[in-house]
Amino acid sequence: MADTHGPPAAGSAVGLSTGPVALAWLTQFLVGTDLFVVAPLLPAIAASFGVSATSSGLLVTAFSIAYVVASPFAGWLSDRHNRATVLVWALVLFSAANTGTALAPGFGTLLATRVVAGVAAAATGPTVYALVSTRARPQARAQVLAVVGSGLLTALWVGAPAGALLGRHVGWQAAFVILAAGTIVVAVPHAFAWPASPVTTPTVLPPAHGAAARPLWTQGVSAVVVSALWAFAVYGLYTFLALALHSDGRANSVAWLLVVYGVGAVVGGQLGGRIADRAGAVRVTMTALALTAALEAVVAFAFPVTWALAAALGLFALAAYAFFPAQQRHLVDTFPSRATAMLSWNNSALFVGLSLAGALGGQVLRVLDYRALVWICAAVAIPACLIARGRPPGRR
Repeated sequence: MADTHGPPAAGSAVGLSTGPVALAWLTQFLVGTDLFVVAPLLPAIAASFGVSATSSGLLVTAFSIAYVVASPFAGWLSDRHNRATVLVWALVLFSAANTGTALAPGFGTLLATRVVAGVAAAATGPTVYALVSTRARPQARAQVLAVVGSGLLTALWVGAPAGALLGRHVGWQAAFVILAAGTIVVAVPHAFAWPASPVTTPTVLPPAHGAAARPLWTQGVSAVVVSALWAFAVYGLYTFLALALHSDGRANSVAWLLVVYGVGAVVGGQLGGRIADRAGAVRVTMTALALTAALEAVVAFAFPVTWALAAALGLFALAAYAFFPAQQRHLVDTFPSRATAMLSWNNSALFVGLSLAGALGGQVLRVLDYRALVWICAAVAIPACLIARGRPPGRR
């Protein structure tokens, strides 16, 4: 397998071809489907093993905790060894975990397989992002990250519903059998898809406009804090949207409103990546966070009227998901020799924010209502914007 550390060689003006990008997109789609498909399958899984709905929710928790804990170590490992090799073995482990999930004889075994799946996913996602970002042309880095990241977002509104439909008619185990087969199949071309490039020694870029230099570790901490706050702001709204619509007597609107949200997220990611490559990653993250806060307030206002809510959700998702590829580009540009590690910490921060949104959001709904939760999420996006604003833009 080829060594992939460092950016492309100076003579490599072409960067990535369509093949590796499509392969990376498919990998993220499969991993994302595995992440999102568990939730709609929980009732069937609970019935199959004779456990309560609350106990079945531990499957999601186990996966998330394993991901958060394993992700920094997986990133460290990937940065010190051949990234393509780490990715292939992570996909093999992921396939084995899904096979174990489908064949689990008891709930305890099933829980253990989801822990293994979380560990494998922690080594898969950030490594894929690091491979494509360090191989792409610098002028198109965020755009390529956005294209690959759209595989994860597509899984949210295509892969997971398809898996749930399959589970309803064939059995929930079938979804994991297909995912196991898919991940082992894509592992093979990953062994040959990443051409070699020399290891380059990165230079630390001076801050622009005379800004005082800050230690790299403080930039790393501020970056992942921003991601955690962003995840709380975005997924606090998303996690409880369907529940709020059901409680409001609008259950029939859930499916198409989630499609509007998903399409807005995919388009927003593509726009955020393209603009970040031209205007600068920090500028895009700051603008996206400011618009996220503003449009989340619009969602709170528009919630009682379905058509207005649809428009507000689409715009909100477009603005919010423009943040992520720009944030990833900022991390790769700032930490080129530790790209996978920083992307891993970033993904861990995202899962922390997502988990907090689920835990605290439920408590807010008990005391207040969904619109109050959305207002709180909008407020959380404001300090994220202020932290992003304080980062030096660096050199594109």
